[in-house]
Amino acid sequence: MLVAIILFIIGALFGLHILTHILKNTPTPKLSVALHGLLVAIALVTIIVALINNGGNWRLTASVVLFIIAALGGFLMVYIDLGKKQMPPKALALLHPILAAIGLILLIIYTMGR
Repeated sequence: MLVAIILFIIGALFGLHILTHILKNTPTPKLSVALHGLLVAIALVTIIVALINNGGNWRLTASVVLFIIAALGGFLMVYIDLGKKQMPPKALALLHPILAAIGLILLIIYTMGR
C-alpha cells in the first residue's frame, strides 16, 4: 500500500501542475498529463488488487470507489483536452482532485490502521 500512496502523491503533484494550467486557461502540459495518468493508474490497479485479495474494509472500498470516480472525471478531461481540443471545465478540474484527495486520505488511514 505504501507504494500506491507514494505513486498517488507523485501523481497528485503532476495533477496540481495540470490544474494550474486549466485554471489559467493555458494549454495543459501533455507530459504532465501522461505522467499523472500513468502513475495514478498503476496506483489504482494496485489498490484494486489489494481490495480483491484482502476483502472489503470500508475505508479501502470507499477509497477505491472515490479513485474510480475521480479517474472517470480524469478520462473525461483528457477527452475534452486532447479529443475536442478544448479546455476542460474548471468545475470538473477542481472536483477531480477533491475526490482523489479524500480517497487518498481514506487509503492512508486504512494503511495506518492495519
